[in-house]
Amino acid sequence: MTDDRSADGKASDPATWQVPSHEVAVFADKGHAHALVIPVINEGDRIRAQLLRVQAAELAVDVIVADGGSNDGSLDAGFLRQAGVRALLTKTGPGRLSAQLRMAYAWCLDQGYDGIVTIDGNGKDGVEAVTLFLSRLAEGYDYVQGSRYMAGGVAENTPLERTIGNRLIHSPMLSLSGRNWLSDTTNGFRAYSARYLRHPQVQPFRDLFQNYELLFYLTVRAGQLGLKVGQVPVRRSYPEGQPTPTKISGFRGKADLLSQTIGAALGRYRP
Repeated sequence: MTDDRSADGKASDPATWQVPSHEVAVFADKGHAHALVIPVINEGDRIRAQLLRVQAAELAVDVIVADGGSNDGSLDAGFLRQAGVRALLTKTGPGRLSAQLRMAYAWCLDQGYDGIVTIDGNGKDGVEAVTLFLSRLAEGYDYVQGSRYMAGGVAENTPLERTIGNRLIHSPMLSLSGRNWLSDTTNGFRAYSARYLRHPQVQPFRDLFQNYELLFYLTVRAGQLGLKVGQVPVRRSYPEGQPTPTKISGFRGKADLLSQTIGAALGRYRP
């Protein structure tokens, strides 16, 4: 079991964690020191193909699917077992992405994992980069951001408005607040050490994290606390000539995203 102590020697108290109600289906015993958390909701063939790619890559991780309440049949237990998934967590309480992540991260820490890699479940990311995240965690990094824009990364068919928003607004804002330059802060492909998530001055298991707040908060908080932060190159590919796979749409969704980004940059989510 991983030591439940932060960098300053204080112990976090899991009894205080706020985690949405959920159901757990475990298909296999723990096999690795790190978990690959995949948040998903109704991704159909995209998540199935992605899970098969992860399995074929023979990554040194246990795969944990964090479902927000899919009803498309894509997460059939028989298929998940065949694809080598260790556990399916299904959120039954309120909240969106941040609630799914709180659910999965709390479960993984309870299981004793040393660190967690997160990758979106819509099939846009090159799963082979998981190995780079694991190597950085082994080197003592506490937060590792995946970047399609750094040397060695690939940004394929990225919508122009996303490139502009990320490069000119999101990344500069969160990099300044987090005291580390990160070039792709909207990217959900990232990794955290257990030490970071358990740190008493982080406290990610709070109900105020419901939408995308947790992603942006964890982007800035590690650097603010003087923890070890880095980034690795990744591939992110959008389908050519097809609708963009995303849960963010319309003016309201984009305005909420900007508000949550500003909130993280200004310290709104600090404990």
